[in-house]
Amino acid sequence: MNDVGGRAEKRGSLAERAIEFVIFSSRWLLAPFYVGLVLALVVLLLKFLQELFHFISHPFRVTEAETILGVLTLVDLTFTGSLVVIVVFSGYENFVSKIDVAQTRDWPEWMAKIDFTGLKLKLMSSIVAISAIQLLKIFMDLKSITDREIAWYVGLHVVFVISGLVFALTDRIGEAGHGKAHADKTPPHL
Repeated sequence: MNDVGGRAEKRGSLAERAIEFVIFSSRWLLAPFYVGLVLALVVLLLKFLQELFHFISHPFRVTEAETILGVLTLVDLTFTGSLVVIVVFSGYENFVSKIDVAQTRDWPEWMAKIDFTGLKLKLMSSIVAISAIQLLKIFMDLKSITDREIAWYVGLHVVFVISGLVFALTDRIGEAGHGKAHADKTPPHL
């Protein structure tokens, strides 16, 4: 009887290990997403180069406002590219596999330290910054936009700011809760 029970337990654990292996290996399904984001970064670079060429090709024929709009467009594209890099590196490191930093001398220090919480906050910060730049571009060119469109842009920006604050607040509360739970488990010093 024990032999039959032992074999059933072995099969159960074998099935369990197989399921866990499939689930654990499924993280590699995310790799093509990150490669796709790298390709999107190439497209973003091409758009940046196009805007840069347009910006520098006629500097004396544009107004001050158009110059500021051109610079803001370049900054906006740069922030968007930075956001993509943050998502690619942090997402890959957090969800797929660790990158061997020993092979890269100029590895940014923040990339090895950012966790999922940090990734969320960096993403929200970048989105708020991109939204603020878009809003500033709109304010620089008020003649070509309606009051209703301005209200939508301002409303969306406020939603992004509030969302970022809520993310930061919930993470802070979560960290405080984890710290208190850890402190409760620590034996008192005698």
